[in-house]
Amino acid sequence: MTNNSVEHRGFITLSVMLATIMQALDTTIANVALPHMQGAMGATQDQMSWVLTSYIVASAIFIPLTGFLTAKLGRKRVFIVAVVGFTLASMLCGAAQNLPQIVLFRFLQGVFGASLVPLSQSVLLDSYPKEKHGTAMAMWGVGVMIGPILGPSLGGWLTEYYSWRWVFYINLPLGLLTWFGLTAYVKETPIDKERKFDWLGFLFLSMALASLQMMLDRGESLDWFMSPEVIIEATLAILGFYLFVAHILTYAHPFIEPSLFNDRNFSLGLVFIFVVGIILLATMALLPPFMQGLMGYPIIDIGFVLAPRGVGTMLAMVFVGKNAHRFDGRYLIAMGLLLTALSLYMMTSFTADISGSAIVMTGLIQGFGLGFIFPPLTTLTFTTLEPRFRNDGTALFSLMRNLGSSIGISIVITYLVEKTQTNHAIFADQINTFSQPLQLAIQNKLVDVTSAEGLALVNAAVTKEAATLAYLQDFRLMMWITLAALPLLLLLRRPTPISKQN
Repeated sequence: MTNNSVEHRGFITLSVMLATIMQALDTTIANVALPHMQGAMGATQDQMSWVLTSYIVASAIFIPLTGFLTAKLGRKRVFIVAVVGFTLASMLCGAAQNLPQIVLFRFLQGVFGASLVPLSQSVLLDSYPKEKHGTAMAMWGVGVMIGPILGPSLGGWLTEYYSWRWVFYINLPLGLLTWFGLTAYVKETPIDKERKFDWLGFLFLSMALASLQMMLDRGESLDWFMSPEVIIEATLAILGFYLFVAHILTYAHPFIEPSLFNDRNFSLGLVFIFVVGIILLATMALLPPFMQGLMGYPIIDIGFVLAPRGVGTMLAMVFVGKNAHRFDGRYLIAMGLLLTALSLYMMTSFTADISGSAIVMTGLIQGFGLGFIFPPLTTLTFTTLEPRFRNDGTALFSLMRNLGSSIGISIVITYLVEKTQTNHAIFADQINTFSQPLQLAIQNKLVDVTSAEGLALVNAAVTKEAATLAYLQDFRLMMWITLAALPLLLLLRRPTPISKQN
């Protein structure tokens, strides 16, 4: 089962949970601090985007390295180095004095933070017997999913009442507690001295992932394939993935063994977690600008209104953790997908005047849905996977979640811009001398279409309605993506009962 002492399981769980929360928080916590950082650094908005891009690219490149490093150096050693490196990089980010420094230190954060989530997952899977994997993954999932949800509100609060630097300094106590727990309670794993590093495979995969992340991060601001840079990045991504697949299928000792994907549950689990990644962060990318830009919410209040989504996730995960052994995990995932789709359906009826309580309600339902999906999905993904593949498997699992989030955010933001423009053109065509709402506004002297100010007022109203409808169309798109994942459940294997395994 495990080489970690049963009596220390609680401390091990707490330690890896802290590592997970620390890394998950940093995927979103810095976003709300960017305007303050921009002023302090004297940088443009485009330049500040590299603060996010550098972290995302570094994390994508180094996540797949986790399996090789743990096999070659030992999991505990790699885990501790990652925690210490991530904490020190966070302190350097907080102390940065100019843009090049913050971009470099964020890149280092991504390098060291890349392995935190997959290592914490593999440690928990090895620390609990198979019949308690559902409980373990429920606890681990709290950190993975609560971090991105609470990140914006915590980042906004720290920035508003203290300084943007505390967005990074907050990692110091978390890092110290994690380091102590790992050092004291986690046992080292055996070292595979015979394993050789596949430099060519790593190079191809790194080129593909870095190019893809750069394209996704910069595509919207560069008008996607109208930009030579985006075309180059897309070409390199496709070429890199092609060369990587061709290499691992023909090389004797590839960077990632192709036999890893022979496990049907694992392969389908990667597809599912990709979809979960889309839903998890794409919704969080849409709601804050919707509430701030169309409803006039202050950033602090947005955090409080969105926080119940995390509460719903935690409550669902607590239930799943206690009752995972009683239900077929596929039914729990189906329930989670349906609840998530229901919440997105409810969001398609939002207006700019929607109440905060309605947003809270949809957030709770969506949080419940995600909480029902994550623990059983993780358990089913790894239940039939050979233990020797566990470190590589958890790394790919985290990578697919991150890619889903990046691609999902790019899709919904691009779709939002496109639909806003389309809606604006359609609505503008309806504004003419025969338009009854316009005639009523003129009669009530609410607008004067003979003045530039009056025309600007009409255009602002049209733009607001066009943007509102575009958000609703985005929510509907995510609803269909969620429902499209349901048929895949039929392909997942039902886990063998523990009594039969023994």
